[in-house]
Amino acid sequence: MPSLEPAVFHAALRDQFEVFLDEHRSALNASLDGLTEEQARRSLVPSKTTLLGLVKHATFVEKVWFDEAITCRSRAEIGIPGSPDESFDLDDGDTIASVQRAHRQACAASRQATAELTLDDIVRGNRRGPLPLRWVYLHMLRELAQHCGHADILREQILSGATRRG
Repeated sequence: MPSLEPAVFHAALRDQFEVFLDEHRSALNASLDGLTEEQARRSLVPSKTTLLGLVKHATFVEKVWFDEAITCRSRAEIGIPGSPDESFDLDDGDTIASVQRAHRQACAASRQATAELTLDDIVRGNRRGPLPLRWVYLHMLRELAQHCGHADILREQILSGATRRG
């Protein structure tokens, strides 16, 4: 893990945030690796949460926090759902490859959108109101860590052959 590299221990806070964000982004994206399309779509909980849906949702979250919040463009302009719940919805055309690719592209766009900002810069396009980029990074770490935990559990269930219990 890059976050365990000695150089990261003493890096600037911004660099540490970005290393941790990228680790979580990669881990969530990789949760789909080696699965069949059916496994990635398998529903094991009463909510809309599936592994494929989690990565699709993570793409939405990247766009909310690093496009909408920074550019002040609307969700409609960005081409994302109006609510987090809708972001878990899977279309017939959603595949492991397409969802992973969209997620990687969103993460790259997020890095680019923040490249010239400092942690103290204020982003103004979020529905909560103006927020410092530092808070956005912390929120994203919390969100990604939570979803990585969900993905770990779902993947473990899928690989053990679990089916949804109703």
